[in-house]
Amino acid sequence: MTRDIGLISDTHGLVRADVHRALAGVEIILHAGDVGGEEILAELELIAPVRAVFGNTDPRDHAGLVDALDVVFDGIRVHVSHGHEMGRAGSPEARAAAYDADVVVYGHTHKQRVDWVGKQLVVNPGAAGARRFDLEPSVAWLRITDGRAEVTLIALAGD
Repeated sequence: MTRDIGLISDTHGLVRADVHRALAGVEIILHAGDVGGEEILAELELIAPVRAVFGNTDPRDHAGLVDALDVVFDGIRVHVSHGHEMGRAGSPEARAAAYDADVVVYGHTHKQRVDWVGKQLVVNPGAAGARRFDLEPSVAWLRITDGRAEVTLIALAGD
């Protein structure tokens, strides 16, 4: 069985039209924070059910957000947090060590990154919202098949 999971972060109040193309067909979207409003979650729900965590810019009364997510897909443990709790300098090794999960998903830095730390996959899908820090907007597609996880970064079009 294959599980397809959309990973998104740092929308900061903007869902680019290209997100619908990039994540079409996923069964769930995991949002790693800095959502930017409840309407963002509603827009993403048009693609697939969404689970999301607080980012450092999200108000604490934002409905539907939690501090962290720990979910299991076919035996693969996935941890999602925004990442600001470790700061911008949190290395992939530090993030892997901090969470007991097979896949660690974070945002905050806006930098797309995929690292294997031993058997742990550490993923930052990049920022999907307005372009900042001269970085290209992106999301990621996490595929779990037969107890193995792999991820693909997907660039988003438009400005």
